[in-house]
Amino acid sequence: MLLPAATASSSSEFRRSKAEYYRSPDCLGTSTGACGYGIHGSTINNALVAGVSGLWNNGIGCGACYQVRCKADNLCKEEGITVVVTDNASGGDIDFILSAHAFGSMAHPGKTADLFWKGVVDVEYRRTTCQFPGYNLIFKVVEQSNFPHYLAIAPMFHGGENDIFGLEISLEGGEEWKSMNKAWGGVWDLPNPPSGALKVKVKVGTSNGEQKWVEANKALPSSWKPGAGYDSHVKLA
Repeated sequence: MLLPAATASSSSEFRRSKAEYYRSPDCLGTSTGACGYGIHGSTINNALVAGVSGLWNNGIGCGACYQVRCKADNLCKEEGITVVVTDNASGGDIDFILSAHAFGSMAHPGKTADLFWKGVVDVEYRRTTCQFPGYNLIFKVVEQSNFPHYLAIAPMFHGGENDIFGLEISLEGGEEWKSMNKAWGGVWDLPNPPSGALKVKVKVGTSNGEQKWVEANKALPSSWKPGAGYDSHVKLA
């Protein structure tokens, strides 16, 4: 099942770069992306996903949305596509390594094969405001977690132009907060987490440089499971 596509708007200026695509049997995203989204990383945003290099920012770039417009005017649609960052990729002067589905979606009807033949194309891009209709912030418990001894979380579907700079957890109804560690990519972890249903605070950085804490009072059940995603009941916009 493909997860919902982001809609986006932005007033930021376009920058120039290059894009290519990575090959996969299903043309979707990768389930082993460095953001820690697991199988969701292959289908989020209708598989319009990207690995990035310079925009990675030590994993802070996970979940960000970018409008990417191919500059091969005879091959590509003017409006381009909106992609979600799910992975870290290194491509020299190439900022975007797109899923094959995303790469082909830039093309005019009937021009997809010609675009793939080029392989690498000039693009312009800008950060956009992510909106995931019908979805709140989701806390994905990554597969490396080991209940109840080790908890690792990858936040997903953080809308707006928000970046995540920290997570803290506490027992529901409690006041003692424990800071989670930045593990890798978009993943935050904590050995020996509190036993019981958990609430989570997220440190969010906005596009204007401000940072704030957002609290999800009912985040994870007492018997959380590795690989599961839990609705925060909080929407970031």
